[in-house]
Amino acid sequence: MPIVQCKNLVKTYRQGEVTVNALRDVSLEVEKGGFLALAGPSGSGKTTVLNLIGSLDRADSGTISVDGREYSRMNSAALAELRLHKIGFVFQAYNLIPVLSALENVEYVMLLQGVAPKERMARAQAILDDVGLGDKGDRRPAELSGGQQQRVAVARAIVSNPAIVLADEPTANLDSKTGQELLELMLAMNTEKGVTFIFSTHDQMVMEYARRLVHIRDGRIAGDESKQGG
Repeated sequence: MPIVQCKNLVKTYRQGEVTVNALRDVSLEVEKGGFLALAGPSGSGKTTVLNLIGSLDRADSGTISVDGREYSRMNSAALAELRLHKIGFVFQAYNLIPVLSALENVEYVMLLQGVAPKERMARAQAILDDVGLGDKGDRRPAELSGGQQQRVAVARAIVSNPAIVLADEPTANLDSKTGQELLELMLAMNTEKGVTFIFSTHDQMVMEYARRLVHIRDGRIAGDESKQGG
């Protein structure tokens, strides 16, 4: 069974007197262990797809299942629980908590999950080591570069072993060298740990790294291509 199943998604927004058709009958399946990019220009609907999969927003119609659980059958509390345990998020603006250290930011999801302090500290330190920031655990976000902050965000997203990681324009605020290093890191996590990644992007470099590329234009899937057997 695919790790993500979206069927016939429709989503509209009101902007003043105007109705915007963000998604028009979008269907998508993502296999476990995928490394997939949703590609398209601004306003194409790719971030909307990501937000619906992450249950940060609700579709007007259509169904979504993650890891075999269908959203339409779940209430808000159940969806929050699913987000906490099954989905990791990497945002364009990092979304780290300014008053917490890098280590504490990575620990935060595990704190919400009720993981014991000793275990969550050990796991957070191990994942910071994995992303090359093992010696920066005591630094607050303001004391880290943009690339380092995004690495902390990736560490936070994967430390609790989610079913999928959703990354919204993760390279948008990074220079090309730092962006490439981040993509190499996420590809290694995908290859070595089997973490499923779904990106939204208009960055050509992300598209080149993706093993599957789904093009979205005007709220519809305009193309779907797999590369390197992905």
